[in-house]
Amino acid sequence: MKNLKKVLGIGIIAIAGFLVVVAADHIDAPAVQGGNSDVTDFYAFQGENTNNMVFVANVQGLLSPAATSNASFSENVLIEFNIDNDGDFVEDLVIQAIPRNGKMYFFGPVAPSQTGLNSTIAVTSAVGGVVDITTGSNAVVATNAGMSFFAGPRDDPFFFDFAQYSQIIGGMATSFNNPGSDTFAGSNVLSVVVEVPKSLIGGSGTINTWVESKTK
Repeated sequence: MKNLKKVLGIGIIAIAGFLVVVAADHIDAPAVQGGNSDVTDFYAFQGENTNNMVFVANVQGLLSPAATSNASFSENVLIEFNIDNDGDFVEDLVIQAIPRNGKMYFFGPVAPSQTGLNSTIAVTSAVGGVVDITTGSNAVVATNAGMSFFAGPRDDPFFFDFAQYSQIIGGMATSFNNPGSDTFAGSNVLSVVVEVPKSLIGGSGTINTWVESKTK
């Protein structure tokens, strides 16, 4: 068992009826910026199979194509998807992802042994899976018990016109342009993706969900 302490979380987001949600935070404090604990994006949405939910965490943003081939997940960083299915803003279930020797191991969804800032990896969980970490453009996907898993580099999917945003914040513009300029075009992230049957999440159909990166 390994205890880990949170260094970054992207906030609680309610999903009513399992709709699509997105949260992003590309530019962080120097202590985490550009590292494996730097969560850039969190996505939660209904899968193509409408009986499933998909959770995506992107880390180590703003990777240039030249730097992507050398980028890797840290074995000291746990990615933890948190799911609150009873509305009290405390995680009832977690899905944990931790890399080891070129593979990403997933545990859960499972009730955590403790809630809050510290986590213990649920290595005895009856559900989960493992996938070879993708190293190139062709995605390696593994499946187990109705779940699907991916980990590896992907093109940054988040569209944001940072220059125009700065103009608005500085009082020199009042709105975004249409079309805007994609600040993150051509940059990559490391993605962790898990697709899970809704039956494993439980609840009434409305959940709160958030993601955290935690270091050993």
